[in-house]
Amino acid sequence: MPQMAPMNWMTLFFMFIIIFMIFNSLNYFSFMYSPKTSKQEKTHSSINWKW
Repeated sequence: MPQMAPMNWMTLFFMFIIIFMIFNSLNYFSFMYSPKTSKQEKTHSSINWKW
């Protein structure tokens, strides 16, 4: 039935949007950032610049 075609496209569009949002949220929240603790000490030079 051609009268129901826009409704079918609308449900496909909403399904795509929902799947897209679920996929993006899973990718965003499943990323675990583990900071690397480096033991490198910063060298501090005690040179006083007097202009």
